[in-house]
Amino acid sequence: MKSTIRIKVTHPAGLHARPASLFVQTANKFYSDITIQNLTDATNEVNAKSILSVLTLGVMQDHEIEINAVGDDAEQATQALETLIKDNFGED
Repeated sequence: MKSTIRIKVTHPAGLHARPASLFVQTANKFYSDITIQNLTDATNEVNAKSILSVLTLGVMQDHEIEINAVGDDAEQATQALETLIKDNFGED
């Protein structure tokens, strides 16, 4: 099973520090292989379960990203990551 989403990151820090950590922690809850790509900066896909890889993308506020998941729980994985980003990583 494969699932792909495109979403804009609206958090002021983008995917750095705490938001990146929460993103990777969420990705690691799933068995699927998950990759992330910064569409705004046209980066290569990287492993969404690696904090160092996610940080190298340089995702800033208002950048668009693409998340791809492949595996039995791919749909649940992309839904969880989408919810995390839409909820602004649990911040107001």
